[in-house]
Amino acid sequence: MSVLTLILAGGEGSRLSILGEKRAKPAVPFGGKYRIIDFALSNAVNSDLYRIAVLTQYRPHSLMQHIGIGDPWDLDRRRPDGIQIWQPYRGRRDQDWYRGTSDALYQNRTFIREEHSDLTLVLSGDHIYKQDYRDLLRYHREKGADLTVAVMHVRPDEVHRFGIMSVDNDNRITKFAEKPKQSDSTLASMGIYVFNTEFMLRRLEEDAQDPTSAHDFGKSIIPRMVENDNVFAYPFEGYWVDVGTIDAYWSTSLELLSERPALDLYDDEWVIRTRSSERAPVKFGPQGDAQNSLLSNGCVIEGTVINSVLSPGVRVERGAVVRESVIMNDTTISTGAAVDRCVLDKDIVVGAGAQVGVGDDNTPNEREPGNIHTGITIVGKRASVPDGAVIGRNCRIDSNTSRADYDSLELPSGSTVSALQALGSD
Repeated sequence: MSVLTLILAGGEGSRLSILGEKRAKPAVPFGGKYRIIDFALSNAVNSDLYRIAVLTQYRPHSLMQHIGIGDPWDLDRRRPDGIQIWQPYRGRRDQDWYRGTSDALYQNRTFIREEHSDLTLVLSGDHIYKQDYRDLLRYHREKGADLTVAVMHVRPDEVHRFGIMSVDNDNRITKFAEKPKQSDSTLASMGIYVFNTEFMLRRLEEDAQDPTSAHDFGKSIIPRMVENDNVFAYPFEGYWVDVGTIDAYWSTSLELLSERPALDLYDDEWVIRTRSSERAPVKFGPQGDAQNSLLSNGCVIEGTVINSVLSPGVRVERGAVVRESVIMNDTTISTGAAVDRCVLDKDIVVGAGAQVGVGDDNTPNEREPGNIHTGITIVGKRASVPDGAVIGRNCRIDSNTSRADYDSLELPSGSTVSALQALGSD
């Protein structure tokens, strides 16, 4: 049976704060050299699925540059295989900005129909996991399902973040609630769906004609299908994480440093592929030291790195210390500076002697108290942290900020520094 794989990659990632302001969530760097979308793409090709379309929307530029013609994933193939990028567009009738996940597919229904696939596999492009989709597709056929939803158990305090369902003894879904405040069930949707294509197109058409619909899988399509159609849950027991918050992103990144990480990036049987630029090897200076860290190509370490993840091109100058932090591409930690429990975006310069993420005060961030409150300080793309600055916990330093944006070089925990004039792109 032929399979069309659709990757929904238009998410804004607002809970990732400034990491998601300049790029779509699937384009956020992760694990040093990767981007989040690499996991969905790699899972697909490792599952021998080569007919793929990526649906973009919010700030797609860096994501599109990263995907290119798909060559790192062996997707630069002749039709019908290969990768396509489907963007929202204005047409004469019903084309516009996507109103929800089901509307994204509905607006591309002509392209879907032209693929003549028996099954459509719909994936979220913003999760970290490894999965062989062939098992899921086989399960879907064996159940005679109209729709199969991949599911896994989550902690009871996390049910409000997911679509939660109940199932019978045959794993048929009997009840579905989108992000309930509380639930007796902890079985959560992973945002992975298998549809019979013609059936899906009919349901999308019906949903599009319903003026009361939210045009979203979780809010509209799945609840209605649970009542009327053959909808089954596929239990997944492997590693899967939604890195949709600053704390989840930081903690998931540092979990890669454990002796036996749940996500093995060194598995030769299931390679996670990415687009990498040619860079020189990692270099250590005479006093350079790295302990329990991931260092990517092009890094130059003259100071000390402890329990941290560094993307390509990061420089840690003499006497500088990086501890329990995620540092993205081409960022420089200048002489004598200290970075502790932070997430630093690309192209940042931390000035000489500056201290970022210091003290024991855990005051939540003044602008995002519900999102930046676990002691992690974040610094946006192309920011310049002044020499000698002292920045506390839970601080937010916006993109493109410079010395002129600081009222004081001592920022207490929970502070925010905003640029006088927003610049830059994704």
